[in-house]
Amino acid sequence: MTPSFGRCAALTAAAALALGGCSVVGGDPEPTAGGTVTLVTHDSFALSDGLLDQFTAETGWEVELVAPGDGGALVNQLILTQDSPLGDAVFGIDTTFASRAVDAGVLAPYTSPAAVDGFETLGGYLTAVDQGDVCLNVDLEWFADADLPVPEGFEDLLEPGYADLTVVTSPVSSSPGLAFLLATVAHFEDGWQDYWRGLLGNGAKVADGWSDAYYVDFSGSEGAGPRPIVLSYSSSPAAEVGEDGIARTANVAATCFRQVEYAGVIAGAENPDGAEALVDFLLSEEVQADIPGSMYMYPVTDVALPEEWAQHAPLTEDPLTLDPATIAEKRGSWQEEWMALLEER
Repeated sequence: MTPSFGRCAALTAAAALALGGCSVVGGDPEPTAGGTVTLVTHDSFALSDGLLDQFTAETGWEVELVAPGDGGALVNQLILTQDSPLGDAVFGIDTTFASRAVDAGVLAPYTSPAAVDGFETLGGYLTAVDQGDVCLNVDLEWFADADLPVPEGFEDLLEPGYADLTVVTSPVSSSPGLAFLLATVAHFEDGWQDYWRGLLGNGAKVADGWSDAYYVDFSGSEGAGPRPIVLSYSSSPAAEVGEDGIARTANVAATCFRQVEYAGVIAGAENPDGAEALVDFLLSEEVQADIPGSMYMYPVTDVALPEEWAQHAPLTEDPLTLDPATIAEKRGSWQEEWMALLEER
């Protein structure tokens, strides 16, 4: 999800893939005689030191991590290794790939008893663990200096005054890029192709990945690039707060697309009991409270956000969404159509 701030920023240590633990939701299971439970996840998974250690202390299972790549690679690998599963539990399947994972039969039926109401379970196969929004971010200082209004929505980017100011990421090579493509589909419906023609025609740049777009092309972060509009995350402005307490950047709320990351039990798991306990654990209060600082995503339970997040990077009140089944059905064709539009340019 990503992901998703930009999960890339705070997660570089891959967060020590060896992390630590917390109380398991739903009670204290009797410790087992030992053994492991293997969590297959994306390469941005991170929790603070000590959390997984307590999970081990309470259950007897040590957690091993397997991280085959980003969210898309994660699902691809689950499918490719279906006859010889990579592990027991999975975390990091997001909205854009959830239906594909369920339809491919790589998951066993399980939803945590602590699952939060209002989130999809896709027929009882997945449990929502965190959430976030992919949004356009703007450099507030740049717009103030240029005496140009901050854009309020997708359509503003087509105006001549915003020519050559935007950088987005490819929906073929980037998870936030795919989310932005889906956002345009959700907003413009059958007119999304015309929007992209206009956006590309007005000088929007397409970067391969989030890091290049945010740290090289964007003017509002450390790269001090030339473009004051970038595709990023709703949590990103919290990372751009100066010592004076003022945020340099802000979200364009009308462009935000909601991503949810799920956990589940892998079909054919060697340790399904451990997998279920681990899924439950990800909804514990301690883990949920740790998610913003470790993975730059928002919790799904009602725990307090860090002060900077609450003030500068709240979740969007009315985000764009699409039905996961629709995404699964049309994702490939939408990406192909987008590639054709890029070649037209």
